[in-house]
Amino acid sequence: ERLCIGCGICPKKCPFDAINIINLPTNLETQVSHRYSANSFKLHRLPMPRAGQVLGLVGTNGIGKSTALKVLAGKLKPNLGRYENPPDWEEILKYYRGSDLQNYFTKILEDDLKAVTKPQYVDQIPKAIKGVENRSVGFQMEQRSQVDEARLNEIADVLELKQVWNRDIDLLSGGELQRFAIGMVCIQKADVYMFDEPSSFLDVKQRLAAGRMIRSLLRPDCYVIVVEHDLSILDYLSDYVCVLYGKPAVYGVVTAPFSVREGINIFLDGHVPTENLRFRDESLQFRVGEVGEEFLIDKSRGFGYPRMSKTLGTFQLDIEPGAFTDSEILVMMGENGTGKTTFCKMLAGAEKPDGDQKVPEMHISMKPQKITPKFQGTVRQLFFKKIKAAFISPQFQTDVYRPLKIDDFIDQEVQNLSGGELQRVAIVLALGMPADIYVIDEPSAYLDSEQRIIAARVIKRFIMHAKKTAFVVEHDFIMATYLADRVIVFDGQPSKKAHANPPEALVTGC
Repeated sequence: ERLCIGCGICPKKCPFDAINIINLPTNLETQVSHRYSANSFKLHRLPMPRAGQVLGLVGTNGIGKSTALKVLAGKLKPNLGRYENPPDWEEILKYYRGSDLQNYFTKILEDDLKAVTKPQYVDQIPKAIKGVENRSVGFQMEQRSQVDEARLNEIADVLELKQVWNRDIDLLSGGELQRFAIGMVCIQKADVYMFDEPSSFLDVKQRLAAGRMIRSLLRPDCYVIVVEHDLSILDYLSDYVCVLYGKPAVYGVVTAPFSVREGINIFLDGHVPTENLRFRDESLQFRVGEVGEEFLIDKSRGFGYPRMSKTLGTFQLDIEPGAFTDSEILVMMGENGTGKTTFCKMLAGAEKPDGDQKVPEMHISMKPQKITPKFQGTVRQLFFKKIKAAFISPQFQTDVYRPLKIDDFIDQEVQNLSGGELQRVAIVLALGMPADIYVIDEPSAYLDSEQRIIAARVIKRFIMHAKKTAFVVEHDFIMATYLADRVIVFDGQPSKKAHANPPEALVTGC
């Protein structure tokens, strides 16, 4: 860094894009709170937790939210950017004097603060709980519980854990694991509660229940910190917000705390007025399900499906007849376990309806909800093997491939990708297959707020240009309203009896 004159030749020449040259505002240089090693990621400033309030953190992936959580949990000692001779606590406290963080770190040092964290990737929880003979949800929670029985039952009821009380942890679905993880944090007595993405895998109703549960932890002397990508839930949960901006995996900057409304609008706008700094070229805007001038829906080709029902074990799904046309996106909304994925499979012909109803035969491309990488090789090899024609076409490149920024990891092994990268690869694969109908199951899981809006835009633009139909299953309200032309609402009792309504307009459906 010292020798660099900023000519910009090496970032262009580096075959792996491993070098980034960025211009930082000069006043940030003095405000580094942590740096991992020479020329590596650095975090500027820290979020300020306040006792008795919920702090929301919003920002893209890889920008230091988890690093900030580690520092605030006392697991990582901030080195103020001096990774070679890290400062001792006395110096760190002197550096933060006069701010809320000074009192906070003093409490950590005196071992007054106990912090509990809900991890980001809940699918790794079963591996972490090892060597226990009884692996049922109820046993684990009763064993760790530090609250009285009434409160334990209340937590289990609100998070709907009673249904899976005796089930083995290894057999839980994503949403059940998520609720189990939130429950495990809530039953512990602590001074700092941290939740890293508490809403992934949950449906809308469960998200609000989890939000209520998290808010119920507040006491005048404890801190609650939440990292969340679903902006509507973040708005519901937080009392105030810190926005993180910067360049993923290069540097991250934490802003001063804002009120919730102001913070979310700053993040969407891409401009921090207090620092007079623009951190994103364009602002992210929502137009609710309007069909723009460029996208004129061609209603000439319509498809319909008959009234159907399907019984799977003890679960019964009744589907009202409906019709859809080209260039239309139908969003399916409903709780987990009300048969949305079953309906997708029936359209695809993988599941046959009861009786002698026939689903019209159509070519279908589907992105499943759970993505498990089995392919041995790089992302580029995967694309060439599966969707060569689309991958070479310039239209597909501009509509889908480039906006999702797949180039950043095109030559990495598929096995080594992170959750968000896998999700983007899966969306490209699903849209790259030639088909009449595209069925996309939860495209927003593991994506951050910015990538969600880009993914929604990509799906919408592709469907309009290709004049095809898409069925999307989505729980993130912001993404669902952005995508939907019409919605299919699923209601009933989860995993017992459910009912799919005919497609209806967005305003009445939500």
